[in-house]
Amino acid sequence: MGDGDKIRILIVDDNPETRENIRKLLQFESDVEVVGAARSGVEGLELAGETQPDVILMDINMPDMDGIQATEAIRKKIPFTQIVILSVQNDPKYMQRAMMAGARAFLSKPPTVDELISTIHQVGKMAAEEKAKIALVQKLQSGSGGKFGAALTHGKVITVYGPKGGVGTTTIATNLAVALQGPESKVVIVDGNLQYGDVAVFHNEQPRNTILDLTPRASELDPDIINEVLIVHEKSGVHILAAPPRPEMAEQVNPEQFTHVIKYLKTIYNYIVIDTETHLTETVISALDISDVIVLVVTQEIPAIKNAKSFLTLIDQFQIGRARVICIMNKNDKRISLLPERVGESLKQEIVAVIPLEEKIVVNSVNSGVPFMVDNKIQPIGKAISGLVDTIKEKINKSESNDFERSLRK
Repeated sequence: MGDGDKIRILIVDDNPETRENIRKLLQFESDVEVVGAARSGVEGLELAGETQPDVILMDINMPDMDGIQATEAIRKKIPFTQIVILSVQNDPKYMQRAMMAGARAFLSKPPTVDELISTIHQVGKMAAEEKAKIALVQKLQSGSGGKFGAALTHGKVITVYGPKGGVGTTTIATNLAVALQGPESKVVIVDGNLQYGDVAVFHNEQPRNTILDLTPRASELDPDIINEVLIVHEKSGVHILAAPPRPEMAEQVNPEQFTHVIKYLKTIYNYIVIDTETHLTETVISALDISDVIVLVVTQEIPAIKNAKSFLTLIDQFQIGRARVICIMNKNDKRISLLPERVGESLKQEIVAVIPLEEKIVVNSVNSGVPFMVDNKIQPIGKAISGLVDTIKEKINKSESNDFERSLRK
């Protein structure tokens, strides 16, 4: 492994003996480089900005700024940096606070050599993945004039994104599309999970045609081509653009083609709902790029909250901003102490809709291929989706009003 591949480590601890002991533990690791050591949280924040480390080994108890405060500040400043909290207090409450602040791992002091090295390698890999995502965002931004989501006329694009698997993005997207569909609003749902998309399955459809039938002709689309390819779900009236039938076919869709297709759909449909996968692929970033509203889905699991926080930090870092983001909590269980208000405080983003845990309704819906908004609108889960629709429309109307006011001032 070359020098460029080394995992860059910053040690932050107010105890000089601890700092030196950690240095000694790491000195024989060929793929690890200690790039600095700080004596306090404030100094750690400053050194992190200078050294841009992949991993920070952070003490939790320090006099000027504790490890949790420093973690939150550093993660906001340097999104790819992964933080490992070290503490003599092996208290679950400390662990929970640390993870909600953005830490990746929590080790008891003093850590063993094996657990320290193993943790560094794990989170170092995460740092490399975050760097790759950031580079991809920069590439796509530079290719589109440095702007995310320039507003277009016609239909509105709503992208549903969950930065952790299993939070229910497809369930939210399919039922959101049904709730938006009406006599005066034509809706299409696009499966942006190109490898393992389930949007067609959630509607009990086996498509003959998919997005692969549109992308080669992305620059020359017309209504007849769209009508040939898209499925119309009989029970809801929602139109469906399905994902490719096999995972390896996802590579045949490039982000430019995907964007062209979405832009054309905006000329036909009032609302385009895009379901996405967890990973920030070029296609997912393209969807976020052209969205009028981004529905960010979290649950009451700490990893889901932590990943949502990382995503929000990423869009802050690139000045995409949170103005288009609507944060919702799915599968809310009142028996769990992580209340929506508390999660919103941690994310610094209000949870504007809470979708209750209704396992029986959701499982029956998925297995039957009928979105629950078709026949369960009056149930609490249905009312929650209807409320989400109202919130989305309100955000879109507010955005259009602001755009109109800005145009008058020019």
